[in-house]
Amino acid sequence: MDNRQPILEVKNLCKYFYDGKTPMKAVDNVSFQVFKGETFGLVGESGCGKTTTGRTVIRLYKPTSGEVYFNGNRIDGKLNKAQTKAVTSKMQMIFQDPVASLNPRMTVEEIISEGAKINNIFSTQEELKANVYKMLELVGLTKEHATRYPHEFSGGQRQRICIARALITNPDLLIADEPISALDVSIQAQVLNLMNKLRKELGLTILFVAHDLSVVKYFSDRIAVMNRGRIVEMAPSDVLYNNPIHPYTKSLLSAIPIPNPIVEKQRKRFDYDPAMHNYSETNQPKMVEVEPGHFVFLSDEELERYVGKK
Repeated sequence: MDNRQPILEVKNLCKYFYDGKTPMKAVDNVSFQVFKGETFGLVGESGCGKTTTGRTVIRLYKPTSGEVYFNGNRIDGKLNKAQTKAVTSKMQMIFQDPVASLNPRMTVEEIISEGAKINNIFSTQEELKANVYKMLELVGLTKEHATRYPHEFSGGQRQRICIARALITNPDLLIADEPISALDVSIQAQVLNLMNKLRKELGLTILFVAHDLSVVKYFSDRIAVMNRGRIVEMAPSDVLYNNPIHPYTKSLLSAIPIPNPIVEKQRKRFDYDPAMHNYSETNQPKMVEVEPGHFVFLSDEELERYVGKK
């Protein structure tokens, strides 16, 4: 058990969307912790609930049930104005689409400074402007870019502006929701390298939401794999890649292409079929710690089959 104090703690989080009376369980009983200075990867295929988890954590969605703690304070319920400011200034989000997340009618300076203005972080206009310029330089842009509008920039540059906007409030936690998936492959590497550099320089704590497992391995300290609204496996990055246990995790890892055409042609894929679990009333899955820090969502019968113990 990790004795560090988590910056973010999510307990039994559920987020359901309703079509009439039928609930669509986007997030179903999800629990995890994110510790200071680490990058926690949340991965899974499209529609598994990872983005909804991030949006519910940051209060863009109201949770159906469960608890969210940020810096030791519970934030999933109603907060007063001061409490809301404390959360919004210290928890920031980078969205998947940099085009849709930037107001086309605002200049870059107005976009980056907006969060700082709302939270009254800087006492003077000169101090605010100086910090906007500092953020632009930090993400590889220049102060000359401050007077321009989003349509004057490329996709990669827009995402840099989004990163600068998130960093100006000096957040304790950054939620990055697939920040490179809308970009060209060559630009993806640039933005990822920038985020890695900023993480080390500023000591950032990041909840990194993605579907590309090769990227998540490069970027994350610990990884949680989501499927159908649930976390099915969670472990340190190296452990998860070297010793995957849940069939869904094995399936995702087997889909990562190998840059060797001979090996790639010969290797076998692991096909995952949800029907393979065959759960019953007496054989229900639960989250079990199979080794220190390595959790997997399986029934007792499956644990005996895959791990050799109950």
